[in-house]
Amino acid sequence: MSIAARVKWFLDVNRVPYEIVARPGADPVKIGGAPVVPPDKIVRAVLLEDESGYLMPVLPAGRQLNLEKLRRDLERDLKPAASTDAQSLFFDCHGEDIPAVGAAYGIQTIVDDELVGVGDIYFQGGDSQDLVHMESDTFFELIAEGKHSHFSVAS
Repeated sequence: MSIAARVKWFLDVNRVPYEIVARPGADPVKIGGAPVVPPDKIVRAVLLEDESGYLMPVLPAGRQLNLEKLRRDLERDLKPAASTDAQSLFFDCHGEDIPAVGAAYGIQTIVDDELVGVGDIYFQGGDSQDLVHMESDTFFELIAEGKHSHFSVAS
């Protein structure tokens, strides 16, 4: 199992407890004795940009980004970043597997309120096979510097 080198470095240098688990298929499964990954604990990142730079909202994988609300809340004219930008920013990641640790790549991050107090979370580690697992409180402290807002809606 592996994750992007930059993600691993960032987690290790910050001495964050985490584990790497195999990404489940469409249904939560147990792979090689690994724990079941509850679908509602998986988070995803979106890369946005405006004239101020990049922003990475992190939200539950099963919810949709409410871009208009985020624009209003932050008073920024955000739009989805080009896929070529994502490829160059996340140079050590596989395809569109953007890890939800924007700080590892110098990208400001904000976390959806739906993730407050959820306990365990799982996010893409930069490859298509594995997820990073950690406590949500640790995740908040590590990547969002306490920045959060309610910007997702049910799918």
